[in-house]
Amino acid sequence: MNRKSQIIFLIAAGALILVYFFPIWSIQLQAPQYPEGIGMLIWAHDITGKNAHDLGNINRLNHYIGMKEIHPQSIPELKIIPPLIGFMIVFGLVGALSKKRLLLYIWLALFLILLLAGMIDFYLWGYDYGHDLNPMAPIKVPDMTYQPPLIGSKQLLNMQATSLPHIGAWVMMFSTTLGFMAAWWAKKGRGGHQKP
Repeated sequence: MNRKSQIIFLIAAGALILVYFFPIWSIQLQAPQYPEGIGMLIWAHDITGKNAHDLGNINRLNHYIGMKEIHPQSIPELKIIPPLIGFMIVFGLVGALSKKRLLLYIWLALFLILLLAGMIDFYLWGYDYGHDLNPMAPIKVPDMTYQPPLIGSKQLLNMQATSLPHIGAWVMMFSTTLGFMAAWWAKKGRGGHQKP
């Protein structure tokens, strides 16, 4: 691995530290009864309202249509994601300092697998969240489901739900891009004296 590739790899791995300090995803709800909107932020370790009472208001709305309440402490992914990010940071830093291209390629492949698994898990969580409704709910609309969009906007009764990546997700995309750049420079600068 050449010097340029090593530096890019170090930045790619180190940048992931920011994921601990910024939300990964944002879901915003707009409705006549909430003209300013309410929303929730999904962090690596928590789910919070965009404003102080938003998560409570969302849970109250969910009760009326039979959706489960959101309790961050009961979501296992929020306990798994922080150590996974920590592992990717340490693995990346060790890989960069070792100057071994193979570790860079393994880091990049593993990171892509984790990102894909995360998106699939998020979709499945949203599917269950929107389809597994309490049959005793006060408000029942035949054949209506409330799965939020994975990304983009969707009309759910009188609410417009918008789901978008937040700063933490952009940081992960930035790290992935840098990982590909580091791999490209490692390949471009490969020579007989380079370590595998």
